[in-house]
Amino acid sequence: MRFHRAGIWAMASLAASLLIFGTETGRADEWHTTSSLIGESKYGENFQHYDYVNPDVPKGGALNSTVVGTYDSFNPYIVQGSPAAGFAPIGGGLLYDTLMEQSVDEGSVSHPLVADAYKYPDDYSSATYRLDTRAKWHDGQPITVDDIVWSFNVLKANSPMYNRYFENVTEAKAVSDREVEFTFDQKGNRELPKILGDLVVLPKHWWEGTDASGKKRDVTKPTLEIPLGSAAYKIKSFKPGAEIIWERVPDYWGAKLPVKIGRENWDTRRYTYFLDENAEWLAFTKGGLQDINQENSGRDWKTKYDFPALKAGDVIKEEFKAMSRANMQGFAINTRRPFFQDRRVREALSYLYDFDTINRTQSFGLNTRITSYFMGSDLASSGLPQGKELEILNQYKDKLPPELFTQEWKLPAFDTPQAERKILKQSVDLLASAGWVIKGGKMVNAQSGAPVRFEILDYRQGAEATLMPYVTMLQKIGIDASLRFVDQSQYVNRVNDFDFDMTTVVLAQSDSPGNEQRDFWSAKAADAAGSRNYSGIKDPVVDALVERVIFAADRDDLIAATHALDRVLLWSFYVVPQFTRPDVWLAYWNKFGVPEKQPTYIGPDIDSWWIDPEKEKALAAKYKSVD
Repeated sequence: MRFHRAGIWAMASLAASLLIFGTETGRADEWHTTSSLIGESKYGENFQHYDYVNPDVPKGGALNSTVVGTYDSFNPYIVQGSPAAGFAPIGGGLLYDTLMEQSVDEGSVSHPLVADAYKYPDDYSSATYRLDTRAKWHDGQPITVDDIVWSFNVLKANSPMYNRYFENVTEAKAVSDREVEFTFDQKGNRELPKILGDLVVLPKHWWEGTDASGKKRDVTKPTLEIPLGSAAYKIKSFKPGAEIIWERVPDYWGAKLPVKIGRENWDTRRYTYFLDENAEWLAFTKGGLQDINQENSGRDWKTKYDFPALKAGDVIKEEFKAMSRANMQGFAINTRRPFFQDRRVREALSYLYDFDTINRTQSFGLNTRITSYFMGSDLASSGLPQGKELEILNQYKDKLPPELFTQEWKLPAFDTPQAERKILKQSVDLLASAGWVIKGGKMVNAQSGAPVRFEILDYRQGAEATLMPYVTMLQKIGIDASLRFVDQSQYVNRVNDFDFDMTTVVLAQSDSPGNEQRDFWSAKAADAAGSRNYSGIKDPVVDALVERVIFAADRDDLIAATHALDRVLLWSFYVVPQFTRPDVWLAYWNKFGVPEKQPTYIGPDIDSWWIDPEKEKALAAKYKSVD
């Protein structure tokens, strides 16, 4: 499988999996398993397995995937290093289990994993998780409450994302040999007791031990020593920076859990690294190194899939609906740079992205312009603020742009031959009001004469076709803009350190936003390396609205607070919105068994697929390079 959104895109996409557990029916202090903030799970408390999976699916075979770039670490929970494929900065990836596992076919639902249940008091001041006594590490030792407490302390101290996610969790302590209590420094945060289930559990005894040379391990540093894990896979072999092969653990303790039945069916998962996307694409068309390709380019989806194997029916193209694809994709404007600190400058730059022409000429009209940070959900603001949202915003009226209350937020459209000229003038006028004028064909500071110069950072060489039109439009008003391509490792490091002017990011959201919003927008996150506050937002109103979202009293209150936050972010022009679509595009070699339906929430659940031996045998006979 290939994903274009590696590096920081992958980290942002991972944020989408941080879906929040919900308020239970019944008493708060009872033990609960399945829950939801948006209504009771369709599976109830007696969850057996996902209704779309084949519970009798055959296990075996290999899933071959490719990655552009390289890696140098098996420790994804620190800022240093580039983690190998299969690891994740939030969540357990292929190696580790979390306390509970987010549902793949319902938003804001979670089911048991390392913990078989949890409870919390009526005032939401703490949460207690109960350990499943069957849980064990790959070396056979049981997972203990000490592992959970140690993991919480280590992750909060070293992982920027977990630190902000669990900012208000003050302590984790063992209250019995099965129970861990997490205490909070606040009350009334309905999601906080639930999101502790996202905690990845690490093996304390392994990390505090020594390696083969007798050297003590250090969880705060990158490592290429194969770590001990607890999940369905472990590392079989690797070639640093070039390949990593995972193998299914035959006696995986959680194989019969409801979230695992009919899933994680491959005996082997192999990731091969390539230096560029062209080589990766050729690997897919020839077969053997890449079995599934996720496409994100409308132009490529319509024009590039004409190679012999696809024409012969040996590669299948399929589109899947995905309700969870609500996000903000766009150029993050780094306000840590002086030029970008004026809102009028950011507004002018937002006008100049010609979505309409790019969509028509390059994407066959398949994309939709993003108009919200919570696009595609009931959390997206629209029209003018009213009702409870207006009440919230009125508290900060003297600190917000007046237009926010009187105009619908909307970017100009390049929909007529005259539109470009009009939009260019609007942008020039906005820049002039901020002290930047055109002299000698160059945009310069009206007082100092210093020219405007900045670069758009990226690592995807294939992205030039969609990025260059924006650069060209900027140049039309005298801005010296350019593209800067670096390798993926350098890209990740630079973005983690906020060492960029602009870069494309995907800010994925759940349908129950909460604590993770601090990592996206808070002033504290703006100065924390590795946070997702890429734009460097430091706005007291935004901070206040984030807390308003976190402490929402119910769903209606959450929607109103999120609308208010969304509207303030939009009118602040921190990101130049690009595009989205409600579909996942996959092309895959015809070697798989696929359940008749896939979850409409996330789209295709590849973990529910399996190898069809007869199909694989037929491909192997026809294409010698296909495994």
